[in-house]
Amino acid sequence: MTSDVAGPLPVWAALLTPQGKCQFDFIVWRDEGDFLLDCEADSAGDLIKRLSLYRLRRPIGIDRDATLAVHWAPGGPGTPDPRLPELGHRWLAEPGESAGGWQEHRLRLGVCEGRAELGDILWLECNAAELNGVSFTKGCFVGQENTARMNWRQKVNRRLVVVPTTAAGPAREWFMRIWVWPSSTAVPMISATPSSLPGSRRRSLSSRNRA
Repeated sequence: MTSDVAGPLPVWAALLTPQGKCQFDFIVWRDEGDFLLDCEADSAGDLIKRLSLYRLRRPIGIDRDATLAVHWAPGGPGTPDPRLPELGHRWLAEPGESAGGWQEHRLRLGVCEGRAELGDILWLECNAAELNGVSFTKGCFVGQENTARMNWRQKVNRRLVVVPTTAAGPAREWFMRIWVWPSSTAVPMISATPSSLPGSRRRSLSSRNRA
């Protein structure tokens, strides 16, 4: 896990491949003696399988709790999002109505999440250091070697950003996912409407359950 869960929580973290690419991202909460993982609902089962590999025969229970969901509001109750205060507040409670406006609000701030947006991308290229998603003092984790080397050398040659643009035709906004390469390299762009983003990015926070 990329972040230190022994300190203040909640905190954004991820499980990486040995090359330092993102497999799963999630927010870690503490519930007395337990840890709660606020993760993408569609990947919860795969995340449980991956975490189970690290139990090493210890009596640690890792299960999905369908009685809890994550709720979001631009302000008001809850806890500030650990990635960026401007993202608003979130809290754990029984499932309710979908959190309308979350995806657009998040993308306007340039924050990506989930397999469709972060899959097969190096963790620091996702702006993880700037969004409090990695600790360089906590100790070892899978993918640390390449992640620490990139940070030490200050050599992140490309980053994932989201750019709002105005599309021709009916008034609506499109979002483009682009790589920011060195200035001497051409910048390839991939564009998609919010309703047809890769892997269907349409997702309400109320579907992000405790695992």
